[in-house]
Amino acid sequence: MRPTSPLARMFGPSPFKSLQKHMRAVLACAHQVPDLFEALFRGSQEDVAVLKDAIFETEQRADEIKNELRNHLPKSFFLPVDRRDLLDVLQMQDSIADSAQDIAGLFVQRPMQLPKSMHAPFLCMVRRCIDACDQAASIIERLDELKETGFRGRQMVQVEEMVQELNKIEDDTDEQELLITRALFQHEDDMSPVSVMMWYQVIQWVGDLADYAEKVGDRLRLLIAR
Repeated sequence: MRPTSPLARMFGPSPFKSLQKHMRAVLACAHQVPDLFEALFRGSQEDVAVLKDAIFETEQRADEIKNELRNHLPKSFFLPVDRRDLLDVLQMQDSIADSAQDIAGLFVQRPMQLPKSMHAPFLCMVRRCIDACDQAASIIERLDELKETGFRGRQMVQVEEMVQELNKIEDDTDEQELLITRALFQHEDDMSPVSVMMWYQVIQWVGDLADYAEKVGDRLRLLIAR
């Protein structure tokens, strides 16, 4: 489709395609996290190792896209958005993949067990965090449409609504994170202190998936508002 906005035509090609490509790699990385937990909970360390390798490989691909975008991003003001804001969104996206990698790396380095009563609610939290990542990715995919309309109009309103929905999803993950943490501490007498500490860290990393996804939406809203 040809640009309908004189502003969009003046700016010409934008870096949004690379940002979207990076987010797709990040999302592919995040989508493997629920499978990682399922493998861990059923006691299949072999599957955990396979998934760890897949997550690390996908994260590396995301890093390559990130570095390529950084290296080729014009320093001219003729970008359709502020360069610093764009790099900020890129960093938030990349942090999602980094969090997934941290979780996978820990599960291979150290045997991890969790009381069975916590398995189902933990997986619910993990999947809700992935919902946040999906929502952030959907917002990023709308950048081309926003550029075509000069970052205003009905498309802008729709993106604002999508960001608000992302914020609600992240609020859900915060509530689930509190419940899971409370359940963990209720089992601390049955677990070693190190295990409790490590699982507390894992809970934080899982929550980071949603936190960084929300930050992607918030940074993007700031980016297109300027």
